This record gives sequence, C-alpha cells and structure tokens, in this order.
Amino acid sequence: MSRPRLGFLGTGWIGRHRMAALAATGLAEIVAVAEPDDNGAAEALALAPNARRVDGLDALLREDIDAVVIATPSAAHAEQSIAALEAGKAVFCQKPLGRTGPEVAEVVEAARRADRLLGVDLSYRQTAAMGAIRPLLDAGALGHVFGVDVTFHNAWGPDKSWFYDPKLSGGGCVVDLGVHLIDLALWSLGWPEVTGVESRLYAKGAPLADPSVQVEDYAVATLDLAGGTVVRLACSWGLQAGREAVIAVEFFGTEGGASLRNVNGSFYDLRAERHHHIRAEALAEPPDEWGGRAAVDWLARLSREARFDDEARHLVTVARVIDRIYGR
Repeated sequence: MSRPRLGFLGTGWIGRHRMAALAATGLAEIVAVAEPDDNGAAEALALAPNARRVDGLDALLREDIDAVVIATPSAAHAEQSIAALEAGKAVFCQKPLGRTGPEVAEVVEAARRADRLLGVDLSYRQTAAMGAIRPLLDAGALGHVFGVDVTFHNAWGPDKSWFYDPKLSGGGCVVDLGVHLIDLALWSLGWPEVTGVESRLYAKGAPLADPSVQVEDYAVATLDLAGGTVVRLACSWGLQAGREAVIAVEFFGTEGGASLRNVNGSFYDLRAERHHHIRAEALAEPPDEWGGRAAVDWLARLSREARFDDEARHLVTVARVIDRIYGR
C-alpha cells in the first residue's frame, strides 16, 4: 500500500494536530473528514484541501479509504474502531482504545479477525527521551531494574464534561493519564507479567467511594511484576503542583538509573538522563516535536503492511491493569 487513503473521524484540536503530522509526511492521501462542528471541519479541510466533508462514520466508511483516524470522545472509541475494522479499514485511535479491558479486547479481536493494522496514540513511546532510555534497558546497561516510578500530574485537568462521567470516560486520571504510564513501564521492560496490583483512588481529597458514579482525580498504585520489579504510579488532575504538569518515568537498576522528566512544568519539553549514583548524564534534551510521532509511525507501517500486528495484544494487557487499579 504505497500511499494509503485516510479518513478522519473527529477533527478537534488533537485530531487536527495528528492530521497535520500525517499530511506533512507525504505518505498518505487524506480523502474525507467527518466532523460535526463547522469550525473544526473547516480547519481540518484547510489542512487537507483535497478532502471532502462527510456526515458521520457510516458515510466515512462508504468512501474509498484504506484507514480511519479516530479522535472522538472516549465512550465511542471501541464501537467506532470495531465498525471501521469490520469494514476492512485499518485504524489509528486516540487513547484510551476502550473504557474497560473487555472493550479493548473486543477491538483487538476485531482487528485480528479483519487482519487490519491497529494503532493507538501512546505517544510518549515515541519521544526522543524514551528513544534514548529504551536501548539502555534492552542492553541491560542498568543491571537488574528493580524499581520504576511513573508520575503524571496535570494541574489543570480536562475541560470537557464527559471526562467526569465514568460511563462516558471509563474513569478519571488513571484511564486518561495512567494509561501512558502503565504502557511506558511495561513496554520499556519487555512486557513482564503483572502479578499484583494495589491502588488508592481519591476524588476532591477524599477516598473514592464508588468509581461507577464518580471519577478519581488523584490515584496511587503499586504494580508487582514477575522477576521482582515494583512499579509505583501516581497521577492526578487539578493537583496543587506548583506548575502546569509533573511528568516523570524513572528506572532504578543495580548498575545505574535513567529518567524521563518534564522541564519547567511543560507538557511537551522532556529531558532524559542516565544516572550514575549522584552523577547525571544527559541523554536527550528538548525541543523535540514528538506529539504526532506515534501517528506517523503507524502510517509508515501501514504504507508497508496493512495486516494485523500481534503487538496490539498488549493494548489489552494495559487495559486489564487499569481494570485492576479500579477494582473491576
């Protein structure tokens, strides 16, 4: 598939950002856009002037396209992804792919049945910072990694009301931010089995009483991994953090350490370091335009091979860990 034909479902800010990144590669033809908001659609068509606007997913799937890029509210992700896959289209979807482990498993199974490539926007994998750290882990340069701390505090929190409705979102800061952290920890270590999960969830400073009717805005969790490694997770919305965001992925090994940390509270500027006891060695520094890189990676793979990639099974692995954090 030398130049895939793409349709976009949802072109709000993040959908347009991913569209711009994909269009800039020259690897695809953007054919159609389905977006109910007139302003969002107009801005998308300015990025892809040869595309046409269509009315909804069904109309999009009737277009002559090879793949669908989905950037809609979370509640619709699984159903829309399955519909696209069953229509024979490859899919790139915003996270989370589904609100629960069973929803994600249904999407992955649909991709397997359709034999179509499935990608999810787990974008932190593609940062220059993680690109510098992952080879150290693969080569065993840090020795036995016995501890991993992963943190994502968003001092603002989402600005759309559906994020705060668990029926629509699937949960709060864990499913929104923790999905990145869990994915990074397990992916970096080669997908070890998660043997135990303990968690504490809070809403407005009090323990979360019922996650089926309220979402958490602060969460801590401990993941025990096969081989003895422990992962400590913390994430939040609206925390009194003293800066816009606190983002960190830190690896502690018997022969050294490594970290990804955001710079000056930025959501985008990330630094990687290798740690030699009390000395730090810089591995990667901002700026790094990484936001659309996961989508571009998916498109490059799609251009070579549109068939199912079994690595998608790990999307289910992460979703099941999230379910265990929620106690469901």
